[in-house]
Amino acid sequence: MIKLGILASTNATDMQAVIDEIEDGTLDAEIAVLVANKEKCGALERARRHNIPACYISSKNKSMEEFDREADKILKEKGVELVLLIGYMKIMSPWFVREWKHKVVNIHPSLLPKFAGGMDLDVHQAVLDAGEKVTGATLHFVAEEVDAGPIILQREVYVDEEDTADSLKKKVQAAEQEIILKAIRLFNEGKIRVEDNRVIISE
Repeated sequence: MIKLGILASTNATDMQAVIDEIEDGTLDAEIAVLVANKEKCGALERARRHNIPACYISSKNKSMEEFDREADKILKEKGVELVLLIGYMKIMSPWFVREWKHKVVNIHPSLLPKFAGGMDLDVHQAVLDAGEKVTGATLHFVAEEVDAGPIILQREVYVDEEDTADSLKKKVQAAEQEIILKAIRLFNEGKIRVEDNRVIISE
C-alpha cells in the first residue's frame, strides 16, 4: 500500500476518484493527509467527509520555502511516499522540489508542453480560442520550472464544436482522474523511474 499526501487549494475534484477507489477496495493506497493553503476550500470539507486527516497552513507573512517546510514536516510525519498536487494554486519552492524529487506529481489540464503556465478554466478557454481539436490532461513530476517536469502520463480529449470552457473542463477532469489512478497503481508496483529527465514505465 502506498501512502499519499495531497496538496490542494480548491475543491480537489480529482481527489474524489482516488477516495472512491480506495473505499471500494480497488486501489491499494491510503490518503495519509490533505494539506490546504486556503482556509475555506472544498478539499478540506471533502477530506472531513471521508475522515481523512487534513490541515490548513496559512501562507501569510511566510516565504515560499517557509510554507513548504511546514508542509514537508506534516507529510513526513504522516509517512507520505507520493505527493499529489490537485487543484494546488501555489508555486513550490526549489527546496521542496529537491527534497521530494520525483515524489511530487502535478495534474495539468492540457497536453503539455502546450498551454503550460495557465490554470483551470483559463487553460480550457485558451484551448478553445486557439481552435484546437484535441486537448487533454498531463500528469508530470514537479520541477523547479513550472509545468516543465518529466511527463508521466497523458490522455487525449477531443474538443467538440459546442464545447465551452466549463464543458471542456468536465471532460478533461475525467481524463485527469484516469491517469492519476493509473499512475498511483504504477507507483505502487514500482514501475515508474526517471532516466535522463524522461519517465520510463516498466511493463
